[in-house]
Amino acid sequence: MNAVVENTGATQLELVVKQIRMEANGINSYEFVAPDGSSLPPFTAGAHIDVYAGPGVIRQYSLCNAPSERHRYVIAVLKDPNGRGGSAAVHDTIKVGDRVRVSTPRNNFELHPRSSKVVLLAGGIGVTPMKSMAHQLEALNIEYEMYYCAKGPEYAAFQAELEGLAKSGRISFHFDGGDPANKLDIPSILKNPEGACELYYCGPGGFMQACKDASEHWPSGTVHCEHFKAPVRQDTAQSSVVGGFIAEIASSGEQLEVAPGQSLADVLQNAGYPVETSCQSGLCGTCKVRYLAGEVDHQDFILDDSERPEFLTVCVSRAACGTLLLDL
Repeated sequence: MNAVVENTGATQLELVVKQIRMEANGINSYEFVAPDGSSLPPFTAGAHIDVYAGPGVIRQYSLCNAPSERHRYVIAVLKDPNGRGGSAAVHDTIKVGDRVRVSTPRNNFELHPRSSKVVLLAGGIGVTPMKSMAHQLEALNIEYEMYYCAKGPEYAAFQAELEGLAKSGRISFHFDGGDPANKLDIPSILKNPEGACELYYCGPGGFMQACKDASEHWPSGTVHCEHFKAPVRQDTAQSSVVGGFIAEIASSGEQLEVAPGQSLADVLQNAGYPVETSCQSGLCGTCKVRYLAGEVDHQDFILDDSERPEFLTVCVSRAACGTLLLDL
């Protein structure tokens, strides 16, 4: 297997596209394998890979196959005509037999089956990490309920595979026909969390907000989610976005000025500090950096409350005021 080590320190793999399948309207799955058939680096349910779909086009896609499958990575991509061009590049340019660069798997949405039951809520293409989680829960023989929402059966990827999968759990499909009046009754599903139950959800913006609102009363630490598109911010003030600040490098004492509206990631890279970036939206965690002092306006959608006192994402995070001391 041909691995390429970039100067950013991130390992890339050059894999072969073994198979492309149409899984639903607008959704193709892509199976990547090593050129020599060797095992790939392991991953856990909820993990994603970066796919280098073209010059300057890097996108993150969740692995949707079983983590026990060491011989392949499988992703599913919805072609979004209103997106930034990444999904179109995958659909239009990647063919069977191509060699494609991908990153080694990273996981910011890891399944921690510490409870006796797990609830999985998937909306649209948000089914991809949930499918991998269902595989892992089946392997661990842990009880779960999975709800998969789509416009109709023709828009539901992996329906036949999921229907045959459930032995330790129950998988339910909900098709609303595109009518909000027929949407899944998420508040009823999440109304009474069991004592040892955890929730994982992923989907489009409205679905994510509905899950968040319906699970506000769940115990701390039992609710986990992953956004695949940055939500529209509710606060419009964002006073720290328009203000500049100082980023201090702990190893050298160098102080870098971050101007109003300027990205901390850009300033670091221009100053010779090779911080890798990918999504530029605070969604993937690629650019996570430890900080040692300062008050942070995080603005990301990936770090949890246990990480934020130590880490920030330099693509979107800023200092709320003054100086940030970075562990670089």
